[in-house]
Amino acid sequence: MNLKQLSQNLGLSQTTVSRALNGYPEVSPATRRRVEEAARTFNYSPSTRAKGLATGQALAIGHVIPVSSKHEMVNPIFGDFIAGAGETYSRHGYEMILSIVDDADERRIYSGLKSRRAVDGVIIHGPRMNDPRLGLLHELGLPFAVHGRATGYDKPYAWLDVNNRSAFLRATDFLFDLGHRRIALINGLEVMDFAHRRREGYAESLRAHDAPLDPHLMRSGEMTEVFGYQSTRDMLEEENAPTAILCSSLISALGVRRAIEEKGLVMGKDVSVVTHDDALSYLQNGGDVPIFTATRSSVREAGRRLAEMLLATITDPTKPPLQQLLEAELMVGSSTGPAPRKD
Repeated sequence: MNLKQLSQNLGLSQTTVSRALNGYPEVSPATRRRVEEAARTFNYSPSTRAKGLATGQALAIGHVIPVSSKHEMVNPIFGDFIAGAGETYSRHGYEMILSIVDDADERRIYSGLKSRRAVDGVIIHGPRMNDPRLGLLHELGLPFAVHGRATGYDKPYAWLDVNNRSAFLRATDFLFDLGHRRIALINGLEVMDFAHRRREGYAESLRAHDAPLDPHLMRSGEMTEVFGYQSTRDMLEEENAPTAILCSSLISALGVRRAIEEKGLVMGKDVSVVTHDDALSYLQNGGDVPIFTATRSSVREAGRRLAEMLLATITDPTKPPLQQLLEAELMVGSSTGPAPRKD
């Protein structure tokens, strides 16, 4: 049944029925209840386009991905976040628009989204240090929320982040408690805000334990299995090789394990490994007992929550931007053990 048929059945104008279903205050409570009951009876739901015309909203949220980081589109972390956000959009009657753009075109694309009223807001992925996108969106007046934070930007904005510094401080402390002193860091690209904060947590723990910050034990790059493998292989060739490795991604940690085993060593006995685990839906860290000791936080749940926060900002732009810092849970698996004794 379409809007015209529902209106005829009720003996009301299409405008009245539309306004009743969209919560306009000028419709009496009795009429609203009558319309809503009829909509349920006839299984009617307004189309997104029709609802948007009635409310003056696009009922869509944008996700703009620069070409320089288009690998994010096939990254399982990005996929899980989008799945979580999509659940929230669907529940609230919103659609999602994904765009891949040339980096130089970002200003034009965001300006176009605003001027055409194509979206009601956008989510920023992969914030960098001093990320210019936040200032641009503030300037345009386009509501936005950030998955992460952007160090160096001082105006208030909506964000949801994992406490990366605290998570890696705790993980490094855990390895020190096991007796390790040569602890390596295989990090993400450190122009990214999350990786910068993880390195800070790692470095803070080293300072607290009077351990040197050794550049030979630190790697920064795109978090792939190959990067984890090559970084670990190279470090294990060093004369004073690490006995423990802290890794920024479960994907990279798979490469770390491959390099350890290729060397004829045993993970958890000869070399301990701690990783960050985003609780990916199709890359699980073992069953009841985790394979890797990990700092764990669900990126899918982050997608759900941040989408809710953005929609709340869109609904009432007068409220201060919502901000949420999630704490990662340290889960002990079979990849860590006491530091090996030297003969």
